[in-house]
Amino acid sequence: MAGLLLAAGGGRRLGGRPKALLDHRGRPLVEHAARALRDGGCDPVHIVLGAAAGFVRERADLSAYGVSENPDWAQGMGSSLRVGLAALAGSGADAVVVSLVDQPGIGAAAVARVAAAHTGTTSLASAAYDGRRGHPVLFGAARWPDIAATATGDRGARAYLQEHADALTLVECADIAEPYDIDTPEDLHRLQ
Repeated sequence: MAGLLLAAGGGRRLGGRPKALLDHRGRPLVEHAARALRDGGCDPVHIVLGAAAGFVRERADLSAYGVSENPDWAQGMGSSLRVGLAALAGSGADAVVVSLVDQPGIGAAAVARVAAAHTGTTSLASAAYDGRRGHPVLFGAARWPDIAATATGDRGARAYLQEHADALTLVECADIAEPYDIDTPEDLHRLQ
């Protein structure tokens, strides 16, 4: 079970502060998000950087993870998802759990619970919060090419998940995680 952390965004609504570099418990947010994937049972864990990638590499300890840079990060999450899936294609992983850097309320427990929904290379699962689909999501390796082909803009895999809703297993995580995003200055109070 691989882990994929999408951490390329430029933080446009945060005044251009890349989310990966936001301080959380004394360290960059990207470190916490990557550790949640690893501690949730994912190995290898791969991180896709974009905005200020050089600064992220300088400030954050990413030595335990694979890292790719998405030169097209400004095109949205879909391009980062494609970069990450391509990087993991030769890893031998049966599936990947995909998480977002700007959701510090989602930790290892939610990652492990979603990962437990894995049944094979065609698995498709998502965390749910009071019945509503959220992150992290799990994609069986057989689905990666089709997901990459449809991942565009900031919608990521949303269209693919909607199209394959009948195959999607929702894994309730509201009791162990909070799916809020750090998107605006008003959200920064959620960081510690």
